[in-house]
Amino acid sequence: MKLKHKVHWRRTLTGAFIILASASGSFCVHADEIKIGVVDTERILAESAPAVRALKKIEKEFLPRDQEIKRMASQAKILQDQLEKDSKSMPEADRRNKERDLATLNREYQRAQRQMREDLSLRQNDEVATLQLSASKAIQAIAEAEKYDLILPLRDLVYRSQRIDITEKVINALADK
Repeated sequence: MKLKHKVHWRRTLTGAFIILASASGSFCVHADEIKIGVVDTERILAESAPAVRALKKIEKEFLPRDQEIKRMASQAKILQDQLEKDSKSMPEADRRNKERDLATLNREYQRAQRQMREDLSLRQNDEVATLQLSASKAIQAIAEAEKYDLILPLRDLVYRSQRIDITEKVINALADK
């Protein structure tokens, strides 16, 4: 009995949809008037002029710290090589001191690396937040100027026509700022 009821229910729904689809020609007219756009936010965050400027600014800001970390790595490598090469001929006290120095240098290196990664991540997040706000304003301005009803992010879409992609317009709008 349940199976018969389900089949009957599906037929009724299918019939109702067919009747609605054929009877409501005016629905299609309204759907044609809706203007939808999509935007690739990841591309904006990577290619827009403010994004490129922010990346260069961050690189310049963190360059001295990166060079210091590389210097520490080089020192550790030199010390490690000395220990491996001279450990048998070196007095026990000197060998222990060099091993202790190497361990200290490795700890400082790892701490400096971790701190730089954390600081870099925070700095990048700040810049991304600023860029997202600017992009949002640009998208809203384009939407209002060109009378869009809906603008969706591209990331979750399965398909989109190039005709409705406004990413390039947003990148150009951000370049003017």
